[in-house]
Amino acid sequence: MGAFLDTPKTEKYNESGEGNGLKYGVASMQGWRTEMEDAHRALTGLDGSLSDWSYFAVFDGHAGASVSAHGAENLLECIMQTEEFKAEDVIKGIHSGFLNLDKKMRGLPQMTNGKDKSGSTAVCAFISPKNIFIANCGDSRAVLCRGGSPVFATRDHKPVLPAEKERIQKAGGSVLIQRVNGLLAVSRALGDFEYKNVEGMGPCEQLVSPEPEIFARDRSEDDEFLVLACDGIWDVMTNENLCEFIHSRLLLTDDLQEVTNQVIDTCLYKGSRDNMSIVLITFPGAPKPNPEAKKREAELDMFIERTIKDMIESNQQNKDFQYVSVLHALMDMCIPNLPPGGGLAAKQKLIETVFRKECPEKCLTPTKVEHAF
Repeated sequence: MGAFLDTPKTEKYNESGEGNGLKYGVASMQGWRTEMEDAHRALTGLDGSLSDWSYFAVFDGHAGASVSAHGAENLLECIMQTEEFKAEDVIKGIHSGFLNLDKKMRGLPQMTNGKDKSGSTAVCAFISPKNIFIANCGDSRAVLCRGGSPVFATRDHKPVLPAEKERIQKAGGSVLIQRVNGLLAVSRALGDFEYKNVEGMGPCEQLVSPEPEIFARDRSEDDEFLVLACDGIWDVMTNENLCEFIHSRLLLTDDLQEVTNQVIDTCLYKGSRDNMSIVLITFPGAPKPNPEAKKREAELDMFIERTIKDMIESNQQNKDFQYVSVLHALMDMCIPNLPPGGGLAAKQKLIETVFRKECPEKCLTPTKVEHAF
């Protein structure tokens, strides 16, 4: 769903902060989409007696940005205002908060007049001193990492899942080409009210449900980091890939904006065509920058740069030698110590920089290299 640009918009929005023993970094990018429909929220220290709690969320909009923006601004408050949350029943409070927000949005003028047909996935996390509460509605995803590997991940709500398909069919819908009525790729979302009009059925029984799937986990001193990201990331990165990649980057820098930027760049080079947003939250047990890791990375960069220069020098008379020629040659090589989970795609920005410097006369555009990996 959605149209694409001729070349991607690669300017990034960044944000970072720390509190309650946590650090976080945010990166988002429009990419190939004609519109930026993602939104997010990150907050360390909640109001009242919850100053030692933190909240993070990512919203991936579709068919417009209204619902994702409204969710980013209002979901936290909708959850905290529920009687259940006030009574310290966090799971029921989160559940009611999602449903209350969806109900309130239905009454917004742009929704009642039918002009706005947008919807949004939502994945959020409350982190207390002892627990992590994660809620997911749609196909954005949360992954918790220990030792460079995922130990928990939310489930993407796709129409082909048996329970989701059963609900859709009971509501009079169908699943065609893995989409609700052949159109919508997610089976749970906020908004999307044209799929929530079956009379006699509750909000969680409609073709598209606003009901979150909620998980509670005890915190561990072995927790390294938590990732919340939209499907623009997960389309090209497995849970294992992303955990390995972020773990390896944290051995090089504690600048979480830089780490999240590298994730987005790598996903772009791996072929992601969607908006991309990621919130990275590190715990006290996260990897710390390591001199040996930095040395290996510097040696890798030097090897790649030297190899590219040698290729260019030996192909000076070859008119067919282009940037893609360099990429294909590097892909055919067995290069040691490439970033785990990212591979050569994690170094494409370096490759581009060296090529532009050495061959400024050769045209280099993203459309030529979008499918290189």
